[in-house]
Amino acid sequence: MGRFSELFAEADAAFNGAYKKELDNLTGLSKKEIDAVTPGTEDLRIYSVLVKVVEQASKKNISKAQLANDIKELGDIAVKIAKKIPELASLL
Repeated sequence: MGRFSELFAEADAAFNGAYKKELDNLTGLSKKEIDAVTPGTEDLRIYSVLVKVVEQASKKNISKAQLANDIKELGDIAVKIAKKIPELASLL
């Protein structure tokens, strides 16, 4: 695990940070739930980036306003996916 120690530490920080619940719910979305927003490969790509944005927000403990702004910057598809998570929907 030595060479991956930093990656494990980053994952722990993200999954135990300020947005733990949001991140858990977001990563729990099924492909079917994501496809319901907009079918195709683009939504999965945006979903992947959205997960990374929430991970970083959790790890760095950024404000809710900044997280909402970051999600909005990803575009309409990201906002629609985020709105499937009640805690994120309340930010948008």
